[in-house]
Amino acid sequence: MNKIVVTGGLGFIGSNLVELLINKGFTVINIDKVSYASNFYNVSSNKKNKKYKFFKIDINNKKKILNIFTKFKPICIFNLAAETHVDRSIDSPKEFINSNILGTFNILEAYRNYSKNNNKSKFIHISTDEVYGDIIKGRTNENYPYNPSSPYAASKASSDHLVVSYIKTFGVRAIITNCSNNYGPRQHPEKLIPKLIYNIINNKNLPIYGKGLNSREWIYVDDHCEALIKIFERGKIGNFYNIGSNLNVNNLKISNLLIKIAKTKINIGKNVKIKFVKDRPGHDMRYALNSSKLIKKLRWKPKINILNGLIKTFDWYLKNPGYYLTLKKRDITARLGNKFKW
Repeated sequence: MNKIVVTGGLGFIGSNLVELLINKGFTVINIDKVSYASNFYNVSSNKKNKKYKFFKIDINNKKKILNIFTKFKPICIFNLAAETHVDRSIDSPKEFINSNILGTFNILEAYRNYSKNNNKSKFIHISTDEVYGDIIKGRTNENYPYNPSSPYAASKASSDHLVVSYIKTFGVRAIITNCSNNYGPRQHPEKLIPKLIYNIINNKNLPIYGKGLNSREWIYVDDHCEALIKIFERGKIGNFYNIGSNLNVNNLKISNLLIKIAKTKINIGKNVKIKFVKDRPGHDMRYALNSSKLIKKLRWKPKINILNGLIKTFDWYLKNPGYYLTLKKRDITARLGNKFKW
């Protein structure tokens, strides 16, 4: 009875969650369709672990998903399978509708069927702070209205609404989490922090949208994963939980912090300079969560501050050059899918 399914477990957050769950004694069934952002390198340390099993399945394949649920009888499903990169959603929204909305529908259908005979299991749906839209002042609690700006955020908002409808209509035992911007080891370099680290290591310019003043609430991935496990153990069915660090840092400051860290570890090249580039369409200025519900009711709090987290992240990429070799060069250098490049 200690089996857990993680969808999207070859991705960034998913692979970190897989490792943490195994370290806590759970048997993990990892389901992933193996997209461009999936990486077997992320789970290589558990490849031969008896507590780890992998299945290449798209969550849109309801029949195969249900077969996995029926066979292993998991006590929890963490649904992290999703397209997540805003830039790519601008370039190609269709993939986000297919994975994030239709995929959520199909896995909910499979779980609804499975849970009829397993009524103590839980479905944890992982979402994002971007569903709340641009937050110029203050912080959003779980009752704040959704106001997504990008196709990505809209697709995640839609998936959240689907989960709520299944809770209310069918009594599905689900919980929804909305997390702020994650960073840490194993993150695909299409995202800001690993992109900057890659460019610093390889003596390239550091491209920053607009004037670099867009502010994000950065949380180290291990803190997010610990929160997810806490929510699985103690969270209330039918509830939303915000997960954030309560610390906002703009992109320009993140870039400068990484340059300072790099100077203590490597000889950086002459090309390592911040380069402001044309902003992307609909770029929200600020996201900010109020996570007091999680902190007070479930007694969770983040442990890794931004400086230590960036140091740990930089060290991981520096010590794992093989990670970049598993990626297509275009996926490292391109930012906005096929149409827009840095």
